[in-house]
Amino acid sequence: MKNRHDDGSAGDANYGAIGVDYTVYRKPDPHIEGFIAEALVDARSVLNVGAGAGSYEPVNRNVTAVEPSASMRAQRPAHLPVAIDAVAQSLPFADRSFDASMATFTVHQWPDLKAGLAEMRRVTSGPVLILTCDPARLENSWLAEYAPEMIAVEARRYPPISEIVEGLGGEADVVSVQIPLDCTDGFSEAYYGRPERLLEPGARRANSAWSFVDPAVEPLFVKRLSGDLDDGTWDAKYGFLRAQPHFDGSLRLIVGKA
Repeated sequence: MKNRHDDGSAGDANYGAIGVDYTVYRKPDPHIEGFIAEALVDARSVLNVGAGAGSYEPVNRNVTAVEPSASMRAQRPAHLPVAIDAVAQSLPFADRSFDASMATFTVHQWPDLKAGLAEMRRVTSGPVLILTCDPARLENSWLAEYAPEMIAVEARRYPPISEIVEGLGGEADVVSVQIPLDCTDGFSEAYYGRPERLLEPGARRANSAWSFVDPAVEPLFVKRLSGDLDDGTWDAKYGFLRAQPHFDGSLRLIVGKA
């Protein structure tokens, strides 16, 4: 299929290369999970598109997972259903096959957002949930100072919230999801008060944006952040974040109405 990587990835990121140990750093966070569970209401059958290794899939509902990357499908735990090899813009299901559908941290990688959202709406009789980041809010993170190249990549990749709402038919609720200090889902903002974690290569690799920046950027980021942590520069400016229980960053849950 066009746009596929060697491992079957159909989006812009090659998870055959960057998906190693992904589940070590990207574990579903209970606080974020609560927002998803509430939005799913009483749906019994749920489609998870771009399901990856299964983060945020509800275990108490009948879930069908779709994931084009072989390396990500292989990392799904045994208690979750085997994922179907398919892509968002061409879902192999009949109209209104599911009570609800969801897509978490994936729409920014789709080659055709409009087609993917239309397909989710077509096969879903109830709410369509999209967990994503608002590109207009990414500058609020300290990473915008230390890794502006990575933030610029993220801002280009994440679609505007208005574009997602429009793709879902124009009727949607947009919920701001505050990020907890001990967030277990290691997207970049999850470490807003734990900067040392981003010195770990695996933590950066689990955020696909790093794979799009010039290779020279990452070692410079590590050198600067390490130095500023060692001499207290980071804490002098951002240390208050270490005790801040939540961060109102870019994380948004969009719930498209039937």
